[in-house]
Amino acid sequence: MAKTRLIPDETHPITVERSGGQVRVRAGETVVADTAASLTLQESSYPPVAYVPLTAIDPALLRPSSTETYCPYKGDASYFDLVTPDGVITDAAWTYAEPYDAVSDIAGHLAFYPDKVVITVS
Repeated sequence: MAKTRLIPDETHPITVERSGGQVRVRAGETVVADTAASLTLQESSYPPVAYVPLTAIDPALLRPSSTETYCPYKGDASYFDLVTPDGVITDAAWTYAEPYDAVSDIAGHLAFYPDKVVITVS
């Protein structure tokens, strides 16, 4: 079955811009990421999402999950569990390995659920 593919427009705008400042992601006492190189994706009326470069995250903290989702504006997303000394946080983050052209800048970046980790921008 073919997946519906949509292009952002004035009825469903999407922007990707450099985040203003330092983005830090923490899971308990573990600093997962601390970078000034993240991107902020703003999609329609949804809250903005920080996308952190994969290079800013210790790969030992990430374990691929079997969860996958699809967004008609961004493409196929794959998920990661966070493995920390405090335990495993299931499906804490996601990435678009091959995002659609309109959001191609988020390739190589990971986003985190704000109800599963603490995300601060300073």
